[in-house]
Amino acid sequence: MLKIQEIREIIKLIDQSSIDKFTFESDGTKIKLEKKNEGATHQMVAQPQSEQPVQQAAPAAAEVKKEEPKQEVEKVEESPAAESKKSVDDASLHKIPSPMVGTFYKSSAPDAPAYVQKGDSVKADTIVCIVEAMKLFNEIEAEVSGEIVEILVEDGQLVEYGQPLFLVKQN
Repeated sequence: MLKIQEIREIIKLIDQSSIDKFTFESDGTKIKLEKKNEGATHQMVAQPQSEQPVQQAAPAAAEVKKEEPKQEVEKVEESPAAESKKSVDDASLHKIPSPMVGTFYKSSAPDAPAYVQKGDSVKADTIVCIVEAMKLFNEIEAEVSGEIVEILVEDGQLVEYGQPLFLVKQN
C-alpha cells in the first residue's frame, strides 16, 4: 500500500504535467487520478484482494485519502507565497521545523490557550505546538532557548516535513 506522502507526490506530479488521466495499481490497491478542464479532481479507490474484514475497512480509508489530497493541492498553491512573504533572512534566528507531515495546532484543544505567542520566551524543552499525523498528536518542543519572533503557520494548517513553523531569537 502506498504511503500518503507518496500519493501526494503523485498528485503533485500529475497536476504539473499535461496528463489528463492516471491509473496506478499495486498490491490490490487502485488509484485513479483524473484532471478536468475546470480544475483537478482526484478519485482514489482501494480494492483489497485479501480477506473480507480488510475489504470492509478499506472504503473508509479510501474516503479519507480522497479528501486529504485535495487539501494538499490547495495548500501547495498557498504555501510558497505565504512562506516567502513571512520569511526573514536573519542568520541569528533559529527555525523550528516540522518533524513530519501533518496538521499544525497552536493549542491542545480549540478552547485552550496557545502554547506560545509571538514574544514569548521559551526553553529547549518548552512545547510550542502540536502536529497531528495519522490521528496521533505529536508535541513539538522548541529545542532552543530564546524568544518567539514569528509564527509562520496558521492554526489548522497542513504542514510539510521540514517546513519552518517558528522563528526563535536564541539567547
